[in-house]
Amino acid sequence: MRLVLLGAPGSGKGTQAARLKEHLQVPHISTGDLLRAEVAAGSPLGLQAKEVMARGDLVSDEILLGMLKDRFSRDDTRNGFILDGYPRNLAQAAALDDLLASLGQKFDAAVQLTVDNEQIVERLAGRAKAEGRADDNPESVRKRLQVYDQQTAPVVEFYRQHGQLTVVDGVGPLDAVFTRIIEAIAPEKAVG
Repeated sequence: MRLVLLGAPGSGKGTQAARLKEHLQVPHISTGDLLRAEVAAGSPLGLQAKEVMARGDLVSDEILLGMLKDRFSRDDTRNGFILDGYPRNLAQAAALDDLLASLGQKFDAAVQLTVDNEQIVERLAGRAKAEGRADDNPESVRKRLQVYDQQTAPVVEFYRQHGQLTVVDGVGPLDAVFTRIIEAIAPEKAVG
């Protein structure tokens, strides 16, 4: 199963991706983690990314796509993957579709975890307190939510138009949200 997890910061993507990874037996690929690993490994794409980041610029879609192409060519992705943090805009969504087609892999679903913005602010305020994360203060969170809404709304619509969007309520106990995701994407693999 090849999945993209969509959802605002604090919607539970990372938490649910870890659970889905175990349940579906496919890797969880976070573009942030992938980028850091490539830089640390000193790969050609990692060195390009390091240079871009040293200038304070954002890593280009071309570099990220190259890293994804390399990652998708590894044996552990043969039966699928869970992609988190990509695509973030329409150009990336179209590029991901093209990449998968060029690799002869079919895309299964984009899962959007929906959580009310005020609940996200509360969740992240709790995380900020527990983990000492300054970037999770209410003002910063609201700004990140605005940016997410502006950039990701077209991506959600892209997957809706392609008949690949599954919307799941991300509110409630972790087990309940997980069960909703599995029932939506793979009812035959639902936990009984």
